[in-house]
Amino acid sequence: MEVSVLGAGLPASLVRPLPLSFPPTPPSFSSTIRATNSHLICATTATTPIVKEKPKNGELAVQKRHSKSYLSRQSAILEVQQSSDFGSALSRLGGGLKVQDLNAILRHFGTRKRWHDLSKLFEWMQQNRKISVSSYSSYIKFMGESLNPVGALEIYNSIQDESTRNNVFVCNSVLNSLVRNGKFDSCMKLFHQMKHDGLTPDAVTYSTLLTGFIRAKDGYPKALELVQELQHNGLHMDSVLYGTLLAICASNNKCEEAESYFNQMKDEGHSPNVFHYSSLLNAYSIVGNYKKAEVLVQDMKSAGLVPNKVSLTTLLKVYVRGGLFDKSKELLAELEALGYAEDEMPYCLLMDALAKAGHIHEAKSVFDEMQKKSVPSDGYSYSIMISAFCRGGLLEEAKQLAKNFEATHDRYDLVMLNTMLCAYCRASEMESVMEMLKKMDELAISPDYNTFHILIKYFCKEKLYLLAYRTVVDMHNKGHQVEEDLCSLLIYRLGKIRASSEAFTVYNMLRYGKSTVCKALHEKILHILIAGRLLKDAYVVVKDNGELISLPVIKKFATIFMKSGNINLINDVLKVVHGFGSKIDQEIFRMAISRYMTLPEKKDLLFQLLQWMPSHGYVVDSSMRNLILKNSHLFGRQLIAEILSKQRILLRSSKSNKRKGRYT
Repeated sequence: MEVSVLGAGLPASLVRPLPLSFPPTPPSFSSTIRATNSHLICATTATTPIVKEKPKNGELAVQKRHSKSYLSRQSAILEVQQSSDFGSALSRLGGGLKVQDLNAILRHFGTRKRWHDLSKLFEWMQQNRKISVSSYSSYIKFMGESLNPVGALEIYNSIQDESTRNNVFVCNSVLNSLVRNGKFDSCMKLFHQMKHDGLTPDAVTYSTLLTGFIRAKDGYPKALELVQELQHNGLHMDSVLYGTLLAICASNNKCEEAESYFNQMKDEGHSPNVFHYSSLLNAYSIVGNYKKAEVLVQDMKSAGLVPNKVSLTTLLKVYVRGGLFDKSKELLAELEALGYAEDEMPYCLLMDALAKAGHIHEAKSVFDEMQKKSVPSDGYSYSIMISAFCRGGLLEEAKQLAKNFEATHDRYDLVMLNTMLCAYCRASEMESVMEMLKKMDELAISPDYNTFHILIKYFCKEKLYLLAYRTVVDMHNKGHQVEEDLCSLLIYRLGKIRASSEAFTVYNMLRYGKSTVCKALHEKILHILIAGRLLKDAYVVVKDNGELISLPVIKKFATIFMKSGNINLINDVLKVVHGFGSKIDQEIFRMAISRYMTLPEKKDLLFQLLQWMPSHGYVVDSSMRNLILKNSHLFGRQLIAEILSKQRILLRSSKSNKRKGRYT
């Protein structure tokens, strides 16, 4: 049965931030190495040459002719592939083609990125029941390559046949589609479900999953669990798996572990290739260990391997991380001589290191040199220099370089836009800030956490607090966690301009967020709410966080609430205040009872308060007692008299117990 080629799916492009994520997995590694590995089963080709039989006893070689049906099918395949009206050609010729013929056309469309024709063909194959495991495997793989992992998952979930769903090639294709599109959490969940449903993973399965751990948070310990699982299942580590494990170590700052696996791989008889050396070099770059890096490069040459662009650029990264700028410049010159500095990556590594070490003018010299040599730039070098100027307080230079980029480039990404936005904000160029935001809208580029953070700081600096507030709300609605220090400052400023409701909204974003709120913030927002007479909200703050608020502030809140708070909550407030250990004085009770005196319809609340007081050590004083008796006709003389009588009895009993305590 024919099956499609399945690689390990290692990443093939550099991912920003530039100086931190280099080197990536070389594009050729997973396809070249895995192709020579026994895990790979190659697909059949679209055409088959005429076979020459071996001569016998000196006879001339005889060409074996294909049947007419075979040649007819080959002709039909080419016509369908090359037809300008693919749908018509498929309808006319598809019935005479076998499943393997249609699979050949499917792969032809996929390798040429003819995604629309690919989908139409696969749909036709499903409808006409001319489909195989290889069809699903190939189509799902190409769905992943077309950046449509959701579509790949939908196709997999639509498979009804259990043996096809559990086929290792089909499963590997869908897992690879999810990994290469950054859906690693979903990938792992699906993997566990696949095993539960009957999948028997092979080495390609584990290699694909391990690739996802290169970028995953805390990927190293999780990767080890997967390695233990594959070994428990009777599979063995090969050079591809070791290569991926080395890359995981490098991305997780596990230098010693990377060395250990590198040596273990050699001890087991696997010969390291350029990729393995580059991954170990990358691990050394984390700590700038240039001595070990130079020994490794020499070892690599001794093994007959020639350092390529990836390994030499990684060595450059080691040098810049170690602060060896003279050696870095020499190596950069070597890269230029070898033709390995045709893009901005090596220049950016050196520029970024120089700028962060405070050598801004040297970094600018490297930038200028790159410009003179007309090295193509996607904006990374501009981003590094603009950020460096901003950090160094050279705001005019940062602004000018941002203007230069706008004038010479028509392509933007979010990182570059954020960098330029930061430069304009620091230079207080409001008009340019608004232009950047407008450009983001025009390009349909969604702001990230950094975008919002830059804007909020800028609006606060410009005292545009309500605009900063609206930006925080938008940030929160987009699912970003707001920063406490910045929001605490904004809450304070909003309070100063009497925007109490807005301040409370920001407070609640922090309070219900993932991080623990600073204790002082509860008291700060309480002051703001009291000043803004948002007493019901203030009550919620006290009720939920009273143990973190000082007693004088709680007493201040209680006093103001008795005067003008919601009368229906007066008793609740008094109970909460008492519960946090604040002794309620007679003046507060007097204000509460006076409020009830003005509203006879609230007599039930008055009775509840008078009954609660003695059981918690409180009684009405003579002035309050006279006030209540004076208005007893409004509340029921008999009931009032009984309640006050009980209070007096309890008071006498309490005093008697205190005297006894003094004499015993």
